[in-house]
Amino acid sequence: MSSLVLLNGTPFSPMDMMWISFYSIGFMLVAMGLIYLSRHKIKNAIVSSIIALISYLFLFIGFLTMMFVVFTW
Repeated sequence: MSSLVLLNGTPFSPMDMMWISFYSIGFMLVAMGLIYLSRHKIKNAIVSSIIALISYLFLFIGFLTMMFVVFTW
């Protein structure tokens, strides 16, 4: 099995995977905050829906990056 490599040709180090997992956690925290805003603080339905859509996008990106970390190590 070949190892994963970055765009410049160097292989992923454990530190790279650590940073990817931190980014994933950050995406999920941002999603949590945006969902809270869209459900409880924003009264306009259209703006609330747009914020919720953005937050679910962040949640999906966070999920995919966390699955990348889990299944490659």
